[in-house]
Amino acid sequence: MTTTTADSMSGRETASPEQIRRGRRTAILLFAVGFGPMVLATIMFYTGWLNPAGHTNNGELLQPVVPVKALNLETRTGEPLADRFGADQVDPQWLMLVAAGNCTEECEQLLYLARQVNIALGKEAPRVSRAAWLGTTPAALDVRWAQDYQRMERLTLMPGTTPAWPDGVNPDAEPRILLVDPFGNVMMHYGTEHTGKQMLKDIKQLLKLSQIG
Repeated sequence: MTTTTADSMSGRETASPEQIRRGRRTAILLFAVGFGPMVLATIMFYTGWLNPAGHTNNGELLQPVVPVKALNLETRTGEPLADRFGADQVDPQWLMLVAAGNCTEECEQLLYLARQVNIALGKEAPRVSRAAWLGTTPAALDVRWAQDYQRMERLTLMPGTTPAWPDGVNPDAEPRILLVDPFGNVMMHYGTEHTGKQMLKDIKQLLKLSQIG
């Protein structure tokens, strides 16, 4: 095989068009194997496609989904919440996010619900994390937080921003649990009108279909 002077000096051979095409096909295949099931799971869950029982979600679906970046939330160390999601994550997770402007009795019900659902997932529990954005909290809850909700991360608003909550979600008026997929899409929400059994059923179905996160 003949090489140019530049190729010889660099010790590299110029990739042929066929090699470039083969590399692109390999990259696409790797992405499809890794994240194709997640995309398929979302389609199946929304439409009931290939699901003999049909479309039977219990939570309130968001159509279209809302990027978690729009919520403008960050950890207490300043890490944007949105940075934890996306196709480049090594260990992608789902997220149950409790949002409430003022954490009164209904808010505490949802904190408890998220905790119990996470526990009930059993061996699948590590695939789902928990967090909370609470505008204000009673002093009694702050005292109990480390004991009752030690695995639920507290989030804050990014300085100088306001959250763009999805349509139909207004935490200042009514606390909600937002379900975020591993790609960072807020796709569903729950309130005190939902039971732990209903939420657990939805999440188990999504985890079973996706195998991602």
